[in-house]
Amino acid sequence: MLPFFLKLFSNGKPPPDDQELLRLYRQTGELAHLGELFQRHSEMVYLVCLKYLKDEDDSKDATMQLFEHIAKALLVHEVNNFKSWLHITAKNHCLMLLRANRKKPSIALEDNTLLFMENPEPMHLTEAEQAEKTEQTLQLALQELPAEQRQCIELFYLQQKSYKEISTLTGCDLNKVKSYIQNGKRNLKLYMEKHHEPR
Repeated sequence: MLPFFLKLFSNGKPPPDDQELLRLYRQTGELAHLGELFQRHSEMVYLVCLKYLKDEDDSKDATMQLFEHIAKALLVHEVNNFKSWLHITAKNHCLMLLRANRKKPSIALEDNTLLFMENPEPMHLTEAEQAEKTEQTLQLALQELPAEQRQCIELFYLQQKSYKEISTLTGCDLNKVKSYIQNGKRNLKLYMEKHHEPR
């Protein structure tokens, strides 16, 4: 079950798309716009938290904390793909909580999100600063990919679609889908390494 507060902003009208709600929130600062935007992705956030924290109550608490966090972050940072950004933010928030509690996150080698954390750096910055830096760099890296690679990467890693589903959704043949994902992953890694600031 999702936290009750996530349902408070629903007004029964057909909602604007993500980017329009994001624009309205950044323009007005009204939490109603952000609440509606967050609500439609809240189940994803909760499931990401549950995956890492392994506890329903902790995951509900983390979901509420994330709402408060993004309310501030979105007024400062430009976000082009809200769902992707929120997924990464939720994951990083959970990793910070686990580190703060001196626990080791259990991440399988097959874990899709490992794509973005293949070579984690020592945490010389504070946890919050490091997470924010990673999010910003990754968003820039995704925007630098060719459109086909970016689309396939987001469908495969963030929406967990199969090769066949991506092929159907994009109209690309299976081999091209696999090629776009492999090349996109390599290009992301190269971008992240290139824009890493020595510490």
